Formats: sequence, C-alpha cells, structure tokens
Amino acid sequence: MTTVAKPPAAGSAKPATMAQALGRALRDAMAEDPSVHVMGEDVGTLGGVFRITDGLAKEFGEDRCTDTPLAEAGILGTAVGMAMYGLRPVVEMQFDAFAYPAFEQLVSHVARMRNRTRGALPMPLTVRIPYGGGIGGVEHHSDSSEAYYMATPGLTVVTPATVADAYGLLRQSIASDDPVVFLEPKRLYWSKDTWNPERPADVEPIGTAVVRRPGTGATLITYGPSLPVCLEAAEAAQAEGWDLEVIDLRSLVPFDDATVAASVRRTGRAVVVHESGGFGGPGGEIAARVSERCFHYLQAPVLRVAGFDIPYPPPMLERHHLPGVDRVLDAVARLQWDQ
Repeated sequence: MTTVAKPPAAGSAKPATMAQALGRALRDAMAEDPSVHVMGEDVGTLGGVFRITDGLAKEFGEDRCTDTPLAEAGILGTAVGMAMYGLRPVVEMQFDAFAYPAFEQLVSHVARMRNRTRGALPMPLTVRIPYGGGIGGVEHHSDSSEAYYMATPGLTVVTPATVADAYGLLRQSIASDDPVVFLEPKRLYWSKDTWNPERPADVEPIGTAVVRRPGTGATLITYGPSLPVCLEAAEAAQAEGWDLEVIDLRSLVPFDDATVAASVRRTGRAVVVHESGGFGGPGGEIAARVSERCFHYLQAPVLRVAGFDIPYPPPMLERHHLPGVDRVLDAVARLQWDQ
C-alpha cells in the first residue's frame, strides 16, 4: 500500500529546524533510557560542530555525553564493546569522510556481530554521520558515502529529509537492537518545518518510503538532501505539462520496494536523483530493482541524475556537481513523452 506524507501534528506547533529535532530526539532518548550514551569528537563541551548535542553533557553528565579523542576507529570500537554489554551507544562521526578510518570496525564487527553469535549478541548501536554537500565544505567534509553502507550486509541505513523524520527516525534507530547508520543531510540541518516538540508527529517506521507529492506522469525517486530539489523540480515541471510524483525513500536499507514499484507502475516512468556519484551509486541498485519489478509497465528506461564521478570538488564548483532542478528536468524531458 502506498504511504502518503502525513500533515504535521496539531496543537502548539511552531517552526523548528532539523538540527533542533535531532537534538531533541537524543535528549528524549537519553531521558527515557539510561543505557543511551552519546559519544564523539566535540559532542560534549562544544555540543558538536553543528550543535546537535548542545546541552546534553550539562544535562546528563560527561559520562553519558562523552568527548572522545580524534580516533574514529577507537570511538566505534569502544561503542561495539558498550553495545555488547547492554548499552545503547550513539556515535557521532563529525563529518562523512571522517568516518572512513572506522569503516573496518563497521564492516568487521558492527555489521556481523549478531550473525557471528547466531543472534546471541544484538548490536544496538547508532552511527550518526553528517553527509552530503551544499554547505561549501572543503575536502573530506562533503562526501556522499551512502553506497558503502548500503553494500554492507547487516546494517540498516536511513536518512531523513524532514524535521519530523529527523526526530522519529532517530528515535527508532536508537531503539533498534540492530546497528543503524543514520545519515544526516548537512544542507538540511537549518531547514524549518512546523513541528510540535511536545507532541512529535508520528512517522512511518524504518523501511517505509513516503510519497511527498502525488503525480501521474513520472516518478522522481530520491532521499535526504535531494528531496527539496525534486519537489522544486516537480513544481517547475507543471509549466511543461508534466505531473511528477515524488517519493522520499527515507530508508535505503531496508528498501521499500512495494511503495516504489506501485508508483512506477502507475506513472510508467522513473528518475532516481541523488548527490552520490552515478557509477556504483545507489541509483544503479534502485534502477535495477525498479526495472525487475516494473519492466512491463515502463514506457521509458529508468534514468539517473547524480553527482559526477569525481572526488568532491572545491566549494566554488559544488553547484555544478550537485544535481539541481535543471538537471532533473532535463532527465524528465528525456522520458519519451511522445509515446
């Protein structure tokens, strides 16, 4: 069954940023469960480089919101031990590319522990990773590394694109007994939406995609930082007579084949949009899954709009690298509308 985005919670709702919602999710999880511990570089005294953890050390103490050395492999290795002994660590990797030194721990231990122990040892560990571009970051500060995590069996991979999902998905991730890579779009930290922190809007569970904009002519499949781009492109497409549906995946692993396939079968056309590079990127897997399930419904090949297959460029060039409205509309125009 197709899931359509829900309206925000009523009541004393007010504008809130994604950063505020993430911070509130951490605070609420720590208040409700003493086994939840936050750890990472500068998460305590400074409150994180994006101030997501601001105030947590003061409220819960440095034992539960802990500044660590600049040693990502050590941070994650420590968190593995904590999770094995019944705690629920939430690790912050300060920037996307800073997480690479910890990748061996993630692949060799975090993702395999439950399987290795035949289910005896769960791994309730959440790894928060700010990712993607759009902030003018220098090298190692703007990678889109989601494909690495998607290709690692044993990991759940989620990424919010709205304020409500930032809160709801993070709470679900922390509560999970399996490891979650929680990818936070840096460019959306300061995006605002109407949200009531006292009555957080219910969100769909991990593994469920949401239709953010219904349409009949073609389906834009996206997630995280590219959702606003696709919504803007869908509005602009109306001038050309194109009625575009926009799907926010929310969860890359597990993947919601049902919602995506149902949409493409209705529209007959699909474009996958993401900041990660095209070759070996998430779009290739998504396009394959759509083609396998919707082949007889497709009126055109599944297209991809992605970042270029290069190391992330300098800040002055990132606007050329990142998928924008024009590139999305160019792809839509190639969908053989004359058939």
